[in-house]
Amino acid sequence: MSLRGGDPTEIGGYPLEARLGSGGMGTVFLARTSAGRPVAVKLIHQHFAGDDEFRIRFRQEVAAARRVSGAFTAAVVDAAPEAEQPWMATTYIEGDTLAQRIAANGPLNGAELRRLAIGLAEALRDIHRVGVVHRDLKPSNVVLSPEGPRVIDFGISRAADQQTLTMTGRVIGTPPFMSPEQLQAPRGVGPRSDVFSLGTLLVYASTGHGPFDADSPYMTAYQVVHEEPSLSAVPAALRTVVESCLDKEPEGRPSADELLVRLRDLPADLGGTDASGVGAGRTRDMITEHDLAMRGTPAPIAPASALAGPGTGSTDTGSSDSPVGRRPRRRWRPVLAVAVAVAAIGGGVAALTAGSFGGDSGADKGDSVAAPGGVLPAGFTPWHRTVPGGREDIPDELRCVAHGDALFCGGGGVVATRIRASDGSRVWTEKSPGVPVQGMHLVGATDDTVLGYRFAAEDAPQGPADEVVAIDADSGRELWSVPSGAQSQAVTGRSQDAVVTGSAVVTVDASNSRFEARDAHSGKVAWTTPFPAGTLCAPVPVGAQLYAMCATAVEVDALEVRHPALHPLDRASGVLGGPIAVEGPAVPMGVADGRLVFLRVHMEGPALAGYDGVARLDPASRKVTYSRLPETYAGTPGMADGVVYVSGQTGLITALDPATGRKKWSRQTGVEGASGPATGADALYFSSATGRVVALSPNDGKPLWATDPQADGLTGEQGASPRVTVAGRAVIVAADKNTLFAFDARKPPKSS
Repeated sequence: MSLRGGDPTEIGGYPLEARLGSGGMGTVFLARTSAGRPVAVKLIHQHFAGDDEFRIRFRQEVAAARRVSGAFTAAVVDAAPEAEQPWMATTYIEGDTLAQRIAANGPLNGAELRRLAIGLAEALRDIHRVGVVHRDLKPSNVVLSPEGPRVIDFGISRAADQQTLTMTGRVIGTPPFMSPEQLQAPRGVGPRSDVFSLGTLLVYASTGHGPFDADSPYMTAYQVVHEEPSLSAVPAALRTVVESCLDKEPEGRPSADELLVRLRDLPADLGGTDASGVGAGRTRDMITEHDLAMRGTPAPIAPASALAGPGTGSTDTGSSDSPVGRRPRRRWRPVLAVAVAVAAIGGGVAALTAGSFGGDSGADKGDSVAAPGGVLPAGFTPWHRTVPGGREDIPDELRCVAHGDALFCGGGGVVATRIRASDGSRVWTEKSPGVPVQGMHLVGATDDTVLGYRFAAEDAPQGPADEVVAIDADSGRELWSVPSGAQSQAVTGRSQDAVVTGSAVVTVDASNSRFEARDAHSGKVAWTTPFPAGTLCAPVPVGAQLYAMCATAVEVDALEVRHPALHPLDRASGVLGGPIAVEGPAVPMGVADGRLVFLRVHMEGPALAGYDGVARLDPASRKVTYSRLPETYAGTPGMADGVVYVSGQTGLITALDPATGRKKWSRQTGVEGASGPATGADALYFSSATGRVVALSPNDGKPLWATDPQADGLTGEQGASPRVTVAGRAVIVAADKNTLFAFDARKPPKSS
């Protein structure tokens, strides 16, 4: 297709040759590199370039496409997501889309159908192994190249450990090829949602129609959720495999790896479609036209009530994300790309702000966790470093605490590392060989000991899957380790299984039945305390105090913790105080005016929709008071200096008074998917997985400065712990792929 009047002649230095097509978000052009290599350049429509939500979606698309570039996808050649009119160039894949092929020639059969099925399963395997969920696998996003099928268009994809950016009032996707959980709880879809979509796509490829076709997208969506698929025209050899992909529950479907094994075991010739099948020999025009029309376009979907059958309530569709009180910890395995700990607010890292849950409770001894305000570490110069972990195939983030001129960081494939705050050079690093639990980072640090989490390698002999490890702060020598069986996220909504309190560390034993307190350096046990009968508990540090937050095993098993209890936990003896009931689900946030503050979780069916209230516990009177928030706030919560903050997915940051629930101020920023706050001299810092940072005034949220991204990272994660560490005037930022960088708060990197 030749260029049209008004089309640009070049984009980003790439001369354009032809228009390949146009969709809801942008236009795709054929262009050439200086070496003559053909590339496809996607240019965002001008009217969307200024829309923050669409710009964020495009940044995520670029990051996801870069993350999955491989043999079965289109590799990213160049991109400018921050340009006035954003664009991305990928390798040009010659060939028709599957939608075009079926529309022109009818369904596939025999060896051609088997090759398509195996090729798509291989593509999903590679996509899921790097922790991405595509979320829009459909015929127009599959190109049939001479080398085999290629999956394109990651415009609504997301990292498997992160939540989606869902446009207000709409579920993004294409109904005939969406999974039940994507229609019912779009924030909670995991990699097996893609497997469901692949099943529908294989039915379409082999019969010319989808397994849930109806006369409207709304009825199609209803049938996806409630009705059995129509598979009579699918070749018998393929039908059994497809049936398993179309299980209504994600856990009933195979992983991409398992699916690939099953497909490779099929006979070389699958046979043709049944001539009596509904769509034999010819695709349904309605479905093909609908798919082409919907390419890249958000689909308005009926409300949840319309998707629920008569007399049915909203059911758990097995989403991979884990809101408060839902399924206990699952490990983030690249092969399965399981999403974990959506509301992992604590993040297992010692926070730097006073009164915040998860804080380094050694502060009550007068420990200094940062240099005096306004002073840079001696010899400081801005720096940018990457810390290699034990698993190079897992993109992850670190979290850090500052002690004098030292930074102690950990997370993912790094148990802990010591870094010089002045120049970012590493003193020592202890790596973790296994697959980490997403959201679990550093336990904390004392004057002489650093504590982190180690995860066993998948092929390791029988032994503890998770351990808390103590490391000498000076030498990096391992001092001791102990198995950990805690499931903190299921109880508190925070992935923090162990806490540092003074010079001790409190863990949960391997059987998940009791607390154990040890001297942080020697490992000597000071006390052990069993959980109250029939409960599962997690430690919750509150400055110099320590609490146990517990829920009944029945509620945890039912994936619905609505009646948690707090028990004061004596730091010296381990004696548990009597229970204090809290109406849940509720997530501990910090301390304001001497009262413990919780955000109350608002659920929509099985999905975490945000936070709609505040609970405050007075430790002296043991009374809990509740306040409603003005609205339900979705995003990542945090707390600093007695104020609660929620960072929305599109960069909107709201400050809330925990005493009344009233909004203090709200500020739109350009930092999407931010976590925070961290506090410095007269500033609040929020940052995203890309390393984009904004500094706001605590009084009114007025922006002081902002930076550009420093790493490729998906920004959809909700509930992440603060990524910024402050050491005097030095601001240290953690970003995706274990990236760390530091700069002077008075001289932040200039933003373009």
